[in-house]
Amino acid sequence: MEHKPKYLPRDKHDFESVNELFHLDPPIIVPLIPRLVEWLQDINWPIASDVAKLLLKYPEETIPHIKAVLNSKDDIWKNGCLLYFVQKLPELYISQFKNEVTRIVTDPTQGELLEEVNETAKRIFVF
Repeated sequence: MEHKPKYLPRDKHDFESVNELFHLDPPIIVPLIPRLVEWLQDINWPIASDVAKLLLKYPEETIPHIKAVLNSKDDIWKNGCLLYFVQKLPELYISQFKNEVTRIVTDPTQGELLEEVNETAKRIFVF
């Protein structure tokens, strides 16, 4: 059985854990970022938007994990990351996603077309 760090949300309704995360110091939060990004897999989960807000406090540490999602095959997750993380970043950070977003807009996969990830990407970058 996998051990979960004590601060991670236990389920999609665990607002208590998410609220506690907002009050923790960066050295505790930063190692949890890869697992927190997983909560953006379905933006309809009740805690997903709050987790996204938390991740926005750590853009530099979160960007590599969001880039990995944008290069994955999980199109719903991509869309959630674009909507709730990438587009809410200051322009300085958004520009770091130019390659990934350009590829999604100019050469979308069938899944990205089906989930309209390419349309979301177009709204983030003006080409």
